[in-house]
Amino acid sequence: MRERFSLDGRWRGAFGVKYPCAYRTFADCAGMTEIPAAVPGALETDLETAGILPELFCGENILAVQEYENVTYCLSRTFAYRRAEGFADTLVFEGLDCFAKVYIDGRLVMTGENMFIPYRVPLCGSAAVELPLGEPLEDGEHELFVVLSPASVEARRYAPDPATGHMLYGWDSLSVRKAPHMYGWDIMPRAVSCGIWRHVYIERVPVFHIKDLCAYTVSADENRARVKILCDTDIGAENVHRYSVRIAGRCGDSVFRHEGRMWHTGTGITLDVDSPKLWYPHNYGEPDLYELTAQLLCDGNTVDTYTTRFGIRTVRLDRTSTTDEAGSGEFCFRINGKKIFAMGTNWVPVDAFHWRDEERLPKILPMLDDLGCNIVRCWGGNVYENDLFYDWCDEHGVMVWQDFAMACGIYPQNGMESPWGGFARNLYREVKAVVERLRNHPSIVLWAGDNECDCAYVWGGEGRDPNTNVVTRKIIPEALGTADLSRPYLPSSPYIDGEAFRTGKATSEDHLWGPRDYFKGEYYRNTVCHFASETGYHGCPSPASLARFIDADHLWPCLGDRQWLVHAATMDGREDSPFGYRIRLMWDQVGTLFGKGSEAFSSLASFSLASQISQAEAKKYFIERFRISKWRRTGIIWWNLIDGWPQISDAIVDYYFEKKLAYSYIKRSQQPVCLMFGEPENGALTLYGVNDTRNDKTVSWRVEDDGGNTVASGEAVLPSDASVPVFSLPASEEKRYYLIRWNDGGRACLNHYFANIREIDFAYYKALLAKLGEA
Repeated sequence: MRERFSLDGRWRGAFGVKYPCAYRTFADCAGMTEIPAAVPGALETDLETAGILPELFCGENILAVQEYENVTYCLSRTFAYRRAEGFADTLVFEGLDCFAKVYIDGRLVMTGENMFIPYRVPLCGSAAVELPLGEPLEDGEHELFVVLSPASVEARRYAPDPATGHMLYGWDSLSVRKAPHMYGWDIMPRAVSCGIWRHVYIERVPVFHIKDLCAYTVSADENRARVKILCDTDIGAENVHRYSVRIAGRCGDSVFRHEGRMWHTGTGITLDVDSPKLWYPHNYGEPDLYELTAQLLCDGNTVDTYTTRFGIRTVRLDRTSTTDEAGSGEFCFRINGKKIFAMGTNWVPVDAFHWRDEERLPKILPMLDDLGCNIVRCWGGNVYENDLFYDWCDEHGVMVWQDFAMACGIYPQNGMESPWGGFARNLYREVKAVVERLRNHPSIVLWAGDNECDCAYVWGGEGRDPNTNVVTRKIIPEALGTADLSRPYLPSSPYIDGEAFRTGKATSEDHLWGPRDYFKGEYYRNTVCHFASETGYHGCPSPASLARFIDADHLWPCLGDRQWLVHAATMDGREDSPFGYRIRLMWDQVGTLFGKGSEAFSSLASFSLASQISQAEAKKYFIERFRISKWRRTGIIWWNLIDGWPQISDAIVDYYFEKKLAYSYIKRSQQPVCLMFGEPENGALTLYGVNDTRNDKTVSWRVEDDGGNTVASGEAVLPSDASVPVFSLPASEEKRYYLIRWNDGGRACLNHYFANIREIDFAYYKALLAKLGEA
């Protein structure tokens, strides 16, 4: 029987400027300031709870956390321990942020330097286990003491060199394995935190047990699949020939079994599964999952049972280096051999303090289903998400593009002269640990080396070749080569390989940000990539949400206001800071759509609505442009679903879970069967029908004008997994509004289109929102 004994909850905390810190017990902390500590938690939120810091997300209070970047944080609790005969116990820290020393009763048992990986401290076990204390932990009361050194100070041990580079706020992040956003990003505040940010517990398993069970698909079709299963065990110094492994997999009425004698502590088994139930993403089939159970037997008796889930599916990325206006390239995922059109969102931090992620996830994840998403891209400036996230994506057919946690920088290349030295060694261990934790999830379809680090090599006119980056071209591939052979790997996003760098041609996958001017302007209209893995547009939160984090006397006007700038997110409240342009950008986007002298600027309420309209129309256009040109274009991952703190951003749901107008627009644009107008071409305005389902669809449709009059109607057959023209109107220079109605299997559906929308009248648009049910 496997058990966990939680050590979460109330701990004792003490902080102070003490570096380096040689304390080994909480009694040593007499000269520090003592506060209650939460585990999981963070220094800043503990200071907030203690009343030492004000409410962090209000006004410009978040700037105050910068005063604590050089603070050491010590945490302590006692725990009662009693060994159980025949069992092995391990102290597990799922997340330590970040430079940590852990003591039990004043004796050092582990050190850590990576926020992203779990740390395990054996307390007792088999003869194969090395015990940090040199002997099993004795029964009784013990003190668990953790010292967390300040990451910003630790980073000073690694002087930057000319080969590295980052944005202004990110230099101290380069050699430190923490979430990059914590140092300050255009979507997140600077909060270089420390804390025990995930769960702590004692894990109890049989002394001889299964350590890991890995399953992946070698080949698969509707008739037969070949599956490989790897089982790793701890049987100490026992005679291996007494042991065997029994494996069973079940998904509904599909069952497979195997039992075999062991010849080593690890064993690999290849099985053929007839008529398998395959895992598919949303719109393409069912996300079927197998319950996989392994039993370790000694002399025929079960000594341990290990259970996990996996999906039978293959994944392939068809990719060319570059493309052009003619579309002579490709970037397309294939699941079980089938081409997949991907629609979804970038997944960014759901909270600035990640210990709160777990409580927010259950409210966020169902939005992916509601919006019709079948992919999320886990952005490289974030942490690796909680297991709850990946389990949910497995169950709901949402593909996961997983970046490794690096973004927008040129990371250290040192340590290569010795086997896995320095940064390289730390990252190699991280990749292995992360992949080994996540590899059984069928939802994960891609490992990506980083976010925009290839771009960082060419930014600023330096023109350096990103293919010299040993981090993503050597370290990560070597780690993947030992941990996962079942998924494609993309060294960066966007990936500038040798051909792209040499020729300067457009890459097949790209991030479409551009000038962020008129969303139907030349840049957005003429991009040639097949797959957009980032694209977004600003949308102001509602006045009610703004009032929760901006003081009343700062709410309006917004231009140049320090509190607006802090929540935009400048790290000093200055408009000339790196991200100080974002409020004015949003202002200009409203002016572009409604005119600079528009009523949209008359009040906070009008401006907020106008900005949300601008965002909603922009993201609607981006998505529909890609869907209309389906298979010339193969996917779009827009930026982004929800804010991780109260801010002014591209998110379509604010931190308080209030949905912006873009939420409903995207929900309509991502319907599996959707009718939408393209942009005028050759004097015609064409209505397209896009069908992402597995079956042909016959729909009755009607197009109405702003008075409710029928402009055109008819019936159309929409082929499966295709985009086809349905009807054309003569194009006009006039500003015209069209409401599109159709039925899908008896379900009434609608969409809309504005012809020549630029400089539309704000009052006119507000009146039309009622027709969409948005009044």
